[in-house]
Amino acid sequence: MGKYNTLLYYCYSTISDAELFAADHLIFCKSLNLTGRIIVAEEGLNGTVSGAADACKTYMDTLHADPRFAAIDFKVDEVAIPSFIKMHVRYKSEIVHSGLRDPHIINPQKKTGIHLDPKEFLAMKDNEDVVILDVRSNYEHSLGKFKNAVTLDIENFRDFPDKINELAQYRDKKIVTYCTGGIKCEKASALLLHEGFTDVYQLHGGIIKYGKEAGGEDFEGKCYVFDNRLSVEVNSVNPVAISTCYNCGKTTEKMINCANPECNEHFTQCDECGTAMDGCCSDACKEHPRKRVYDGTGYYVKVPQAVGVKNQETRSKNQDFFA
Repeated sequence: MGKYNTLLYYCYSTISDAELFAADHLIFCKSLNLTGRIIVAEEGLNGTVSGAADACKTYMDTLHADPRFAAIDFKVDEVAIPSFIKMHVRYKSEIVHSGLRDPHIINPQKKTGIHLDPKEFLAMKDNEDVVILDVRSNYEHSLGKFKNAVTLDIENFRDFPDKINELAQYRDKKIVTYCTGGIKCEKASALLLHEGFTDVYQLHGGIIKYGKEAGGEDFEGKCYVFDNRLSVEVNSVNPVAISTCYNCGKTTEKMINCANPECNEHFTQCDECGTAMDGCCSDACKEHPRKRVYDGTGYYVKVPQAVGVKNQETRSKNQDFFA
């Protein structure tokens, strides 16, 4: 096991004291010297944390010992350095922002698409009666996606419900949804069932688990992740690059955030243009007075928010912290 681990996980499980849990959980994470981001809501947990391997094991063992979180499927990456700088635990109304908050309509604890493990997905994905549906945002699937997947023009997952009518042409097909770690698929597949689609599946554990257990076959490009790595390799079988530099069109798999914080666009940019544009997507952003210092990574630490306070939800494009 490497010196450090990064854990990606989620769990739909009722937390009646979610706001208090968030405050206490931050203290617990800091006691283990973990860094990362965790969202806590009444409907469950959604997190990515990073730290020493033994601390990460303690974290996983502790959550698994709690009956509410015993079923968590942690995706574990060995990393050279922690994937975050700080530790944030935030209380919110949802663990992934979708706008689908009524548990009487959409409740992943009760009804979702059929879960496919990576090898089942691999065996099924190329069948003629199957449609592979990417439920992630534009900047994510522009960096990498499954070959022949259907993608949607959405800036955030909260836009997904408005795209249901565009999928009507696939009602007689088997629809298999996928996302980074599986969390978005829980609500996406549940919504498809609610809207009358009858043959709905989802890739359990998402792209990350598929890469670990099935070699990532036919996933083209890289997978965007919500930490300072920004992207990870998935396909060890037949990899291919599909993304191009936003500025010059050269093939590149480097994803960054625009150095102008008022833009903060997620986009692919080659190193040459990164240097020339100082990590910005446009000349206007390059000249912006609030432009952040570009260090070549394109990753910027988020401004911390208070824990244990019901903050008003922002509608910025960066609210989709986790997959």
